Amino acid sequence: MRIAEISSSPSPSTQHQQDSQLLLSQIESSIKQLEHFSSTLNNTNTNTNTISSNLRQSLTQLSQLGPFSSEFNLHLWKLSYRLWNSCVDLSNLNSKLRSSSSSSAAAALSLDLAKLRHIAADILSLAGNVSGVPSPSIKSASFYYKTGLIWHDLRRFDLASSCFEKATDLLSNSNAAAAAISADDATKLLLDVNLARSRTAWELSDRNLAVALLSRSKTLLLCSDHYGSLANQYLAFGKSLLSKKNETESLSEALKLMKEALDLCEKVGDGNLRELRWKTLRFISAVHLQKEEYESVIKCVRVLRQSEEEKNQHPSLPVMAVKAWLGLRRFGEAEKELRGMVVNTGIPEGVWLSAVEAYFDAAGGSAGAETAKGLFLGLMGRCHVSAGAAVRVAHRVVGDGVEGEGSKVRAKVVAELVSDDRVVALFAGEAVAKERMAMHAVLWNCAADFFRSKDYGTSAEMFEKSMLYIPYDIESKILRAKGFRVLCLCHLGLSQLDRALEYINEAEKLEPNIACAFLKFKIYLQKNDHDGAISQIQAMTTCLDFTTDFVSLSAHEAVACRALPVAVAALSNLLNFYTPGKSMPTTEIVVLRTLVTILTQQPGNELEVVKFIKRAHNRASELGSDLFFGKGEIGRRERNWFAVTSWNLGTRTGKEGNYELCAEFFRLASGIYCVPVDGQVEENNVMVCKSLILTVSSMIASEKQRKAALSESEVNEAVKLLDKAGKILKSISTGTRLNDDQITTLEPDLFFIYTFSAYDIKGRLNDLASQQLLVKSFASSKACNSKHLLQIGLTASQAPQSNHEVATFALNECLSSLLSSPSPDFENVALILRKLIAVASIHKGDTDDDAVYGMYKQAYQIMVGLKEGEYPTEEGKWLAMTAWNRAALPVRLGQIEMAKKWMNIGMELAKRIPGMETYKACMEDFVDCFQKKCNVQNNGENRPQLVE
Repeated sequence: MRIAEISSSPSPSTQHQQDSQLLLSQIESSIKQLEHFSSTLNNTNTNTNTISSNLRQSLTQLSQLGPFSSEFNLHLWKLSYRLWNSCVDLSNLNSKLRSSSSSSAAAALSLDLAKLRHIAADILSLAGNVSGVPSPSIKSASFYYKTGLIWHDLRRFDLASSCFEKATDLLSNSNAAAAAISADDATKLLLDVNLARSRTAWELSDRNLAVALLSRSKTLLLCSDHYGSLANQYLAFGKSLLSKKNETESLSEALKLMKEALDLCEKVGDGNLRELRWKTLRFISAVHLQKEEYESVIKCVRVLRQSEEEKNQHPSLPVMAVKAWLGLRRFGEAEKELRGMVVNTGIPEGVWLSAVEAYFDAAGGSAGAETAKGLFLGLMGRCHVSAGAAVRVAHRVVGDGVEGEGSKVRAKVVAELVSDDRVVALFAGEAVAKERMAMHAVLWNCAADFFRSKDYGTSAEMFEKSMLYIPYDIESKILRAKGFRVLCLCHLGLSQLDRALEYINEAEKLEPNIACAFLKFKIYLQKNDHDGAISQIQAMTTCLDFTTDFVSLSAHEAVACRALPVAVAALSNLLNFYTPGKSMPTTEIVVLRTLVTILTQQPGNELEVVKFIKRAHNRASELGSDLFFGKGEIGRRERNWFAVTSWNLGTRTGKEGNYELCAEFFRLASGIYCVPVDGQVEENNVMVCKSLILTVSSMIASEKQRKAALSESEVNEAVKLLDKAGKILKSISTGTRLNDDQITTLEPDLFFIYTFSAYDIKGRLNDLASQQLLVKSFASSKACNSKHLLQIGLTASQAPQSNHEVATFALNECLSSLLSSPSPDFENVALILRKLIAVASIHKGDTDDDAVYGMYKQAYQIMVGLKEGEYPTEEGKWLAMTAWNRAALPVRLGQIEMAKKWMNIGMELAKRIPGMETYKACMEDFVDCFQKKCNVQNNGENRPQLVE
């Protein structure tokens, strides 16, 4: 660099001055902008924020360039005051416009103004001591003090603490004696800064510093006002700790602080702090009360009451006295305090109520409740008591529940209290509508609690008292109706049915609805008035707010009361409301199942049961089984329940001899078993088949019972049912799941009943060939036995279903079966032989005598080898006598050989039968005589007569 250039460059001091002036100009420019905005308040939030940022930046740079000249510092001093005054103007404008602007904008502006005040205080501090300005340090401290208060109000305690610390430093380093202001003013400012700094430290939870600052302030007290300020701060800290009721340590600290306040008050001789002293003493008493130091409370109260001024008899004193006496369990002293409060017109209502509540909480029981009631009514006698006070007392005496022995007594006391005419009069008029509803709610909730605990008597009493607080106007009509309904419920619970009916009739007059109809239904139900209950079910359906839920509920109530006719009526009525797509309280299948279950519990309802089971079958066909019964396992269970029920009822009615109903039940069982669920019906083929067969069998039995022949349509129906059963039998026997052996083992009589019924029906159609094929097919099956064949044979041998070919076949097969047995039943063998002889005699006797003779010959062969008496004697005699008598006609006709044949078989049979010796001798004599005569030419002599 050249020497000329060096000489032309500014010196460092000159550059320092230029930079300082530039920054000072920037600060002044920003302050001018702020002064301009303070007059318009346009876009203030944005502008003040920008200005504060600019000022803080300029001030930071300027603080690095000091020290400055006296003139420069004076300029800074003036700029600081201009900035402070602008902040004051903006703050005043902000408070005026706060209501019209948003709270967030006002809060932002307040924050910016606090920043600007802080900058003003920093500028004043930077200026330092300025010649010609009195006490600059104290004024700077004042700026910091005021700014700290603003930061404290904005709850920016860290910034507030910083300001108060700077103010403290400035005041501590200032020479007040040399200042133009008095030392007292400086001391007062330092006291204020200490107190403010203490409050901020307390908010920052630095209790030790806060208390230390208060202790330090004791040396700055110059007058009673100073003592009062410091005492108030001690008291404020104590009150703050007093609010923390559950911390014993906090209560002890609060008591210590309040005693400090009390000491300060007592150090002032004049009466300026007397009121503060009494106030502090009252709070000390409150602390003792929270610490349960009841004796100390009593001492404090006595000191306060001994004061000469009447105004010091604060309303809180008797309350604390009552609570202290209660804490000492001296209820008599507490009651005296309460009664003294009643005659003291200066005690506010709220204070008195607080004391009553405390007394009741401690004394409790009937004594406490009676005292509370008496005191309240006594209070009404000396002054006007508000409705709110009555609500408060009632609520406290009633309590929050019905537990404990005294709850009923308390409820009785409240009932007496709220029914007093003077108390009721408090709630008259629209002005106390809110309190009236509150009292109603208190009584209603109490009654509801007793109702839930099943104390219906107390509940009814409380509900009745709550009705006193419902006005008689149109708007309250619904509420009154509700009250009558709950009273009806209470008396239902007490089985006072007539009173319950009175209340529900009153409710119905005010608000006729489904609830009233249902409650009347319950009353009739409990009176066992079934007709009245059923009529109420019909009345429910006419209500505007009717829902099917109430019919369902009525059915449940009737079942619970064992009023089965009413339950049936309710469920039957409910069935009328089932339509596709309509939401119902329960499914239709459940209703039908319940109906059938109820009806089957008592005999004589079979026709009704048939009707509802038939409805279930029809609805399943209409809606589809999956929609009606349900899907999957649920659907199968529902279907099978109805099918099994029909089967069981068919079985029962069959055993009872009611074959017409029996046939109907079995017909329904077969139909329901055939309903597919998830497309499956095969699993019920056996039951379907059995139901079909038993249906036809019951129809035939019913015909005999009624002594009226089946109609043509019934016969045709029976044919269809049997055809269907036959197909199922065939499919079962030829299917893969069960072979013929297995199915006949499972159902040994199934094929027989089918065969027997089919034989009967085919006989009505004169289909003799089918009858024969049917019986032969049955005889060849393993389900057949001798008893079945005997029954078929006997039936076929008799009119009107006679078929000699079937009879002969069945009886012969039966005879063969019996004779093949190791121990034949000769009673049945004899019966079969007699029937075979009778059939052969009728149908073959004239044309085929050998067939009849063969029957006798077979009987003889059967008797050969039997023990005496093993073959039925009477049947043997019958065989021998009828065989001998059959020779009579050939003898008359001269048919010698035929006559000999019958006489010989008769004699042979007689030889095998015990007890026929006389007959046998006569027979032998006649045969000898007949033989001789046969050798002589017949000359017209009389032919021999056979013995009958």
